[in-house]
This record gives sequence, structure tokens and C-alpha cells, in this order.
Amino acid sequence: MSRSSAPGLHPRNRHRNGYDFPALIKASPELARFVRVGPHGRATIDFADPLAVKALNRALLLACYRLRFWDIPPGYLCPPIPGRVDYLHHLADLLGEEQAAPHGKAVRLLDIGTGANCIYPLLGHQEYGWRFVASDIETASLKSAALIVRSNGLERSIDCRHQPDPKRIFDGIIHPGEQFAATLCNPPFHASAQEAGAGSERKLRNLARSKGERHRVTQGSRLNFGGKHNELWCEGGELAFLRRMIAESARFASQCRWFTTLVSKGENLAPARKVLGQIGVSEVREIPMHQGNKITRILAWRFENKPS
Repeated sequence: MSRSSAPGLHPRNRHRNGYDFPALIKASPELARFVRVGPHGRATIDFADPLAVKALNRALLLACYRLRFWDIPPGYLCPPIPGRVDYLHHLADLLGEEQAAPHGKAVRLLDIGTGANCIYPLLGHQEYGWRFVASDIETASLKSAALIVRSNGLERSIDCRHQPDPKRIFDGIIHPGEQFAATLCNPPFHASAQEAGAGSERKLRNLARSKGERHRVTQGSRLNFGGKHNELWCEGGELAFLRRMIAESARFASQCRWFTTLVSKGENLAPARKVLGQIGVSEVREIPMHQGNKITRILAWRFENKPS
């Protein structure tokens, strides 16, 4: 069989039936050397191999999203495409409500922490035709993101902006008079490098167990999932980041229809909701995202004085 299943993805997610490896290899022949038969007799790759994951991403972005160039520097976060585009599909539902998901350049979004991969703006533009502002605190990440944008001729649709103050999120990025349909963010999950390393080790052990193998901890293996400081951890972890984002959003209530973010840890929802109640939002939504056995959520909020 040529496909591997990906249960629980959004109905519009073109990857919900798995990867068509023959078609992907036809689009991007470099992928062929990484594809093998998995323990269940289906074609797959070694997801603990960063080169294999990067090759898969390139093939997906070319074959499914018509992106001619995509690359990231060594050691940076290599995102899973199906999960990333799922966020965008759920966001389209939120923006469309009972109507069809909105398309076109009139829809403008802000991606907080776009990273070196710039994945949300790329997928959002190619799937829905949306325009983006892509922000990040690290200049090297923005340089990589800008190269991807420029190499695909998307400069008019994706504006990369540097956040000079790592303690700020919207301030300095949202300009006076600007309007956004929504903001989105995949915040750093961990509170320290040690915690992030332990999380990577768990992922690697789980991958090895699924292949009937035993994972051996090595210095190199810690790097397989990639991710720099600001991509994986920040002081106080995910909850501290959420609290800062929510508090700061109140100052830009009239410029964004919806504020949204992923929340990886379920125990962070209640304290985040408490902060939302303190700043007087008019509506809060929790949108579950199911990806195999993993469940994450989108937390969304808006204010009464939201833009029309």
C-alpha cells in the first residue's frame, strides 16, 4: 500500500487519507531514498530522521501547495504539514461561521512566531489566498522565512516583521490603523531547555516503540526534532506566554476580529480562561484538534469592540 493513515484531521484537510508516496516522489524525487515499508506494511519514512522529514515537507509543499522552494537552516523546527494546515482549516471555519470558509486577499491574518519555516502563512496563502503578517523575535528565523517568501514570489502576500522586544507579542507588530481577521500562534510549550529535551526524548522513544525498537539516547538524537530556544521554550513555559498574549490582546481589541492560539497542555486552559475573564472578552471558544491519538486545542477570544 502507498498510503499511511492520518485519522482525525479536518474534513477539508487534503492529508486526512494519508500520504500518496508515489505521487510525492514523482513531484520530488529526492524523497524516494527516505521511503520504506513500515511495520504495518505501509509506505512511510523515519520521522526521527530530520532529513527525511524535511524531504517529506518539500514534497508535500510542492505537490499539494505549489511551493517551488522551501528549506530551513539546520537545527530549526521542521513542522508536520498535516497538523499545521489543520489549524488553518479550523480557523477558516471560525471566520466563516455558518457560511463558507472565506477566501481571498481581503482576509488578512497575523502569525505570531512564524519561525524559520514560515509554515502558517505559506499554507494559509496557498490554501485560501489569505494575506499574512509573519512576525518573529529572531532575525535569523525571519531571514529564512523571507527567503522562502521571496523564492516563491509571495512578497505582496506575506510581510515578515521583526519583533525587537522578546517580552512583547502584538505591540510593535500591529501598526496603527491595521485590521486583521485573526491572529494565530503556536507558542513555545516548555519552560526550559531541559524540559524541551525531555519532550524530544519521549517522542523518540515513542517512535522507536512503534517500530518495535529500543531508542538509544545519543547527543545527536536530541536534535532530530529540531527547534531553537524561542521555538520550543520560554521563561514560564506555555502558560506564561498565554497570559502575556491575552493581557496584551486587550490593547488591540479594535484591530483584530479574533485572537487565537494553540494550547498544547490541557491543564493550561482553565488559568487562561481566568485571565480572559479578567480582561472582559465578549466570547471565548475552545476548538479541539484531533491528530491520531493526540489532542490539542485552539483557544480563541474576541471583544465587543471587534472590527466589522
